[in-house]
Amino acid sequence: MKVRELAVAGALELTPEAIHDDDRGLFVSPFQETHFQRATGQRLFTVAQTNHSRSRRDVVRGIHFTVTPPGCAKYVYCAAGSALDIVVDIRVGSPTFGRWDVVEVDPLYFRSVYFPVGVGHVFVALEDNTVMSYMISGEYVPENELALSPRDPELGLPLPAEPILSPRDLVAPTLAEAHRQGRLPSYDDCMDVEEELHERS
Repeated sequence: MKVRELAVAGALELTPEAIHDDDRGLFVSPFQETHFQRATGQRLFTVAQTNHSRSRRDVVRGIHFTVTPPGCAKYVYCAAGSALDIVVDIRVGSPTFGRWDVVEVDPLYFRSVYFPVGVGHVFVALEDNTVMSYMISGEYVPENELALSPRDPELGLPLPAEPILSPRDLVAPTLAEAHRQGRLPSYDDCMDVEEELHERS
């Protein structure tokens, strides 16, 4: 497993080095606990929920984040199609606040992305029938799930010319607006929750 630190503090790209492909098909392990622990010094969180989404080309899902506390961490890979998986640092007080990084994910290289507690998550489907698979540290609680605008001009995310967005994402505030409204998570709170997650695993 190759591990690369992303431009957002605590976010990682993880790429398995062994993909077994033969005339029967393919076998790969997008998550390997030993390699994750070696790279981070801690085990992955206890998985509370798994998610599966299928999207058509130019669908943009996000920027989504969870109120912290309780907070939520994610481990995400693409099982079919391809996508730009983007982590946005929205944690007030973070050394990388306002920065983002992108990983192209697909079932050719099976890169995965680790999203630490409190960051924003958005992906862009590059093909029809793009399937994203998530392991998540917390269960879905609607009132704790918030959104920011992926079309925020100050962020300048790599979006398609005509992104397909949900009604919620269409009206979501920009990062600056959410900051003024006091809706963004604190970096210190996120780090506390992150530490608790790994201690419980």
